[in-house]
Amino acid sequence: MAKIDTAKVPVKTGSIYPSPYAAMVAGRSSLRLGDAAGLTQFGVNLVMLEPGAMSSLRHWHLNEDEFVMVTEGECVMVQDEGETLMRVGDCAGFPAGSSNGHHFFNRTDRRASFLVIGSKAPREVATYSDHDLVVTIEAGKASFTHKDGTPYVPPVA
Repeated sequence: MAKIDTAKVPVKTGSIYPSPYAAMVAGRSSLRLGDAAGLTQFGVNLVMLEPGAMSSLRHWHLNEDEFVMVTEGECVMVQDEGETLMRVGDCAGFPAGSSNGHHFFNRTDRRASFLVIGSKAPREVATYSDHDLVVTIEAGKASFTHKDGTPYVPPVA
């Protein structure tokens, strides 16, 4: 595989989250570097957060490990036990099945970025700690439910 030209990797914006949650991650974008390299066993994404943006809803993965390393600026990691300032070079890992939800906020006035590496389980379930929402991803398709298993139906605008 040749060197990845990151300038040619499409910038992914938006979210798979249903309404109203999708709007909560405005200002987040990413480069799917693992996809650009043709990787199939794990994902590698460079996530960029504009000032004031959050990476995701606070969540935890049932079947996938996740590793994060800050590459630019600084952001705040939020977990059950509170907030931790993350600066360039700081890392964190989230083992599959640990119900300590996490996400990242950029509370500064300049962009922050972090590299995310995660396994690609054939079937993944992510639970959103602060919301009555669960996503199951299987064969590349996402379906959302409430935590009690009933289907999530987005509110009508």
